[in-house]
Amino acid sequence: MINSLIQGILLGGYYAVIACGLSFMFSVMRIINLAHGSLAVAAAYGLWLLAAKAGIPPFAGLLIVLPVMAVIGWLLQRFILERSARGGTLLPILTTFGLSIVIDNLLFEQFGADTRSLAPFIGNLSYASWQLPGNIFVGKLAVMMMVTAILLLGALQFFLSRFALGRAIRATAEDPDTTGLVGIDARRVNAVATAITMVTIGIAGAFLGMRATFSPYAGGPQLLFAFEAAVIGGAGSLWGTLAGGIILGLAQSLGAQLHPQGFLIGGHAVFLLVLFVRLSRFGMPQLDKLGAFLNFRARLRSPT
Repeated sequence: MINSLIQGILLGGYYAVIACGLSFMFSVMRIINLAHGSLAVAAAYGLWLLAAKAGIPPFAGLLIVLPVMAVIGWLLQRFILERSARGGTLLPILTTFGLSIVIDNLLFEQFGADTRSLAPFIGNLSYASWQLPGNIFVGKLAVMMMVTAILLLGALQFFLSRFALGRAIRATAEDPDTTGLVGIDARRVNAVATAITMVTIGIAGAFLGMRATFSPYAGGPQLLFAFEAAVIGGAGSLWGTLAGGIILGLAQSLGAQLHPQGFLIGGHAVFLLVLFVRLSRFGMPQLDKLGAFLNFRARLRSPT
């Protein structure tokens, strides 16, 4: 049981890393980025290309991939998200949904259906572990992901609290119209925020490729885990994202001890419970809106 708790907490570190960008973008621009998982997979493929074709190790490859992701984020905000945001709250969600489909199919066209992994390029880090008293083994990569999650979330919180640009991002998130009256360029602030988000997505993609295999259509499950961790921790709360990731990891780890399918069922059950509690606090109108959105998404996916 103790081993399951430890493994669940460490797994929560990965979920916190991958949910960090989703939560940060929602807190700044109130946009739910449905292309989040696909962008993380694209970053993983970028690192794989550098490692397999150019011989650049993944950690060194981050020095190339992360700036590229930041530039993509800037362009994404300026030419896609900014324009779609003028059409209301639903249009950016549909835009990122379409973007995820485009990314997935481009990756499939370029790399095929074969799975890839960054594990062969990081030595024994993907499976090495430390042995603790009680015959408990703790993976080195899992510990690294947890430390990264804490440092990343802490750095973002410090940036938003202590730096002028960070405070401008917070002010723009609260009232973009009023911030323009005091000389803050909301367009520039949102572009910078999206660039920062893409950097966190690049880091998440690196850990995705190191801890498991990935394929062109692996973005969907990653988006789901990120969304669940963000909602459990409170969408828009950075430290809440860490707590949400740990709760999700614990639920999955403990669920796996009860039933072979409990790994996913346990996480989904906790997510649905938290979601129901949060929605019930705002009354039935919010539940009606959720049902309308789910019905609309179902119609989009329907072949007829």
